Amino acid sequence: MFEYSLIHWTTFFSAALLLNLCPGPDMAFIVGQTASSGKQGGFAAMFGIWTGAFLHVILAALGLSAILATSAVAFSIVKWAGALYLLYLGIQAILTKDTSFLANGKAKQKKPFSIFRQGVLVAALNPKVAIFFLAFLPQFIVQDAGPVGAQLFLHGSLIIVVAALVEPPLVLVGSACITRLKNNSTVASTMEKGLGALFIALGIRLALSEHR
Repeated sequence: MFEYSLIHWTTFFSAALLLNLCPGPDMAFIVGQTASSGKQGGFAAMFGIWTGAFLHVILAALGLSAILATSAVAFSIVKWAGALYLLYLGIQAILTKDTSFLANGKAKQKKPFSIFRQGVLVAALNPKVAIFFLAFLPQFIVQDAGPVGAQLFLHGSLIIVVAALVEPPLVLVGSACITRLKNNSTVASTMEKGLGALFIALGIRLALSEHR
């Protein structure tokens, strides 16, 4: 069971690495929380994103992701929920008066669990992630290597393992770089507004995405 060739694993892990390096709502959320709440916020966001992604892995293994791939109604419901949530995060960042980016600012820092919960929602409410897993993972199914559901679960989980190798260094480096900029109130405010604009743009892009 789970016997694969070296070429299989080389191809899979190369693809998984590239996928984890591609920018998107998940990466933007992690970077944004790292910038506003430091390493603690970045890691909380990261664990939240992984949890949301793991839910999609489970759905793909159970075959439930097929519902989003075949049902325009189900896809639209999840899509609009995700888009509205991203828009909410973006507007909240733009309208805030006391920026959390300022090193010595008066803004109340978000609690790690709150950031974690937001990360789960950002990942879980993105139907593109579910459809991606449904389209990507079956390409690595090998006949007689084990039950299809188990193979999907294994490969989906390994994508998150690759993320665990890629994203923590980004959080650490990002936190160190941004800390040097946060002492300037103008820069801090611009970063807050820029992050808000990014979330709004990602929300609009998700809202405009079509069911395929």
